[in-house]
Amino acid sequence: MTLELKNITKRVGADVHIHETNLFLEEGSFNILLGTTLSGKTTLMQLMAGIERPTSGDILFGGVTVNHVPVQKRNVAMVYQQFINYPNFNVFDNIASPLRVARLTESEINKRVRETADMLKLTPMLKRRPSELSGGQQQRTAMARALVKDSDLILLDEPLANLDYKLREELRDELPKLFAGRDRIVVYATTEPTEALLFGGYTATLHEGRVTQFGPTSQTYRQPHDLITAQVFSDPPINTAKIVKRGNELTIANAANMPAAGAALGLSDGEYTIGIRPHHITPQTQGDDAASVEGKVLVAELSGSESVVHFDLNGRTWVSQSHGIHPFELGSMAKLYVDVGKSFFFDADDRFVAGGE
Repeated sequence: MTLELKNITKRVGADVHIHETNLFLEEGSFNILLGTTLSGKTTLMQLMAGIERPTSGDILFGGVTVNHVPVQKRNVAMVYQQFINYPNFNVFDNIASPLRVARLTESEINKRVRETADMLKLTPMLKRRPSELSGGQQQRTAMARALVKDSDLILLDEPLANLDYKLREELRDELPKLFAGRDRIVVYATTEPTEALLFGGYTATLHEGRVTQFGPTSQTYRQPHDLITAQVFSDPPINTAKIVKRGNELTIANAANMPAAGAALGLSDGEYTIGIRPHHITPQTQGDDAASVEGKVLVAELSGSESVVHFDLNGRTWVSQSHGIHPFELGSMAKLYVDVGKSFFFDADDRFVAGGE
């Protein structure tokens, strides 16, 4: 079963929530919707589910248009950021509820519930009520209720956002395994680029109701079609600046000259926007393509074995992210090294022209 969004739009009054969008999701694929809050992820999922209807365009399952098929008649399951369980049911009955609505036999219900509970490590909790569970166990219960239906389409709308760090990490590791080998389409919405990279699969980047790019996650990350996609797929934010390329030299206005390296060598002379991910600006030289810059330290953060520094580069704030503990004094001038060979270059219309990781 495939899912196709064909020229769909969603308008509410004069507001455009989803601009014209085309997506084709393969059977058995794990797909990520990556974008900031209000970028259109939830609306797009609701259109896929049939909770909302498109203003124009078509939604097709297995090549058949389902625009007017109500959500109750679609084989779809959805899990929200705010997990929802029936408070008066125990875990077993919560998971079993969609199967009872579908009028399956009790023997089949018991078989499916126990298989799903075992997969999500909920078997010891089957007789407990939601109020007796931790937040992570409650979210697992909500996910189990979605999985037990064996739906053709499973929609996960930031399901880990309200869990603590340890639980998020545990479920991030488990989720792809849960769906491996299942002929189901999974769509997972997140605001976190790191989460998309961990899951792999395919990623659609969203910005203000537009899908800016869709493809294999690693390709979307390493070869963004435009500056917006590169910005969506970078955390901390990608560093940008207007530059002029002349011969073998790149000039950042009022800041620094850097040698052209890597893909920059093939650029025609002229003006561009350079994009540099924070982990390609470090306190130590990264090789032959490294160029030094100096900036005033604005913020210095240490997180475990990682150092993040926000610094002022002649009026623009850039971010460096590096492994190891590096001491920086607030207000001091710091020398940092840019890996020019790993930079992106965009034209006057912010379209990708060269570079990549």
